[in-house]
Amino acid sequence: MGALAALLRPPNAPIRGWRGRRVWIVGASSGIGAALARTLAARGARLALSARGREALEKVAADCGAAMDGEPALVEPLDLTRAEDFAAVRDRLLARWGGLDLVVLNAGTYRPLRAWELTPAAIRDTVNTNLIGPMDAVAALAPTLCAQGEGAIALVGSVAGYGGLPKATVYGPSKAALANFAETLHLDLAPRGVSVFLISPGFVATPLTAANDFHMPALQTPAQAAEAIVAGFARGAFEIHFPRRFTMVLRLLRWLPRRLYFPLVRKVTGL
Repeated sequence: MGALAALLRPPNAPIRGWRGRRVWIVGASSGIGAALARTLAARGARLALSARGREALEKVAADCGAAMDGEPALVEPLDLTRAEDFAAVRDRLLARWGGLDLVVLNAGTYRPLRAWELTPAAIRDTVNTNLIGPMDAVAALAPTLCAQGEGAIALVGSVAGYGGLPKATVYGPSKAALANFAETLHLDLAPRGVSVFLISPGFVATPLTAANDFHMPALQTPAQAAEAIVAGFARGAFEIHFPRRFTMVLRLLRWLPRRLYFPLVRKVTGL
């Protein structure tokens, strides 16, 4: 019975009550991060919002203030690719709050590129933002959360990391590596009381996906994405992927032989 109970137990401690919970969202100035901030503010979370642009963050913070019943959201601009920026904000939040309950690493970049359009600059810009920045952030967070013996890290990946896709020549690999990183983190941190969530959105209408010039199936709004994420936290799921009618198809495609996968992807995308 003990083994069965272990199998049925969720991988992470479910997060259901948000009132007073200390949440830091990195990449909160637009899209999914901004929508998640507004959603959690309405549920009573204490929020710190980070991204590169102060003006956009202040607008999101004002929106959160209109929904919050408690202290206003903190605005803490930073560049995730600068480890020293992240560490400085971490220290300020710990001094103010005394700890962290959830850090959402949502900052990312996307540039549609075909193989013949690759440049060293484009490669490094994407990998530094989507992979190295989050890894540096975890390096700054893990000792604190392990010392607390509780808390959670959520890494925002993408279903583009499930398999090779046209125009995701750098973006896809960066998100695939992030998923591997999240799995490894869970193995290390869960036994120490720290939850690790991997968020894998499908297509969401954000400033990044606005660059796409192709049909995006099952396109969701940022508000819908935020609700799906909150529901995933409540389940204690390791991977929170949505919309499931789309993501389940992509998950199944991973099991196809490559002689079937390649022509199917070309046919579906038209690329």
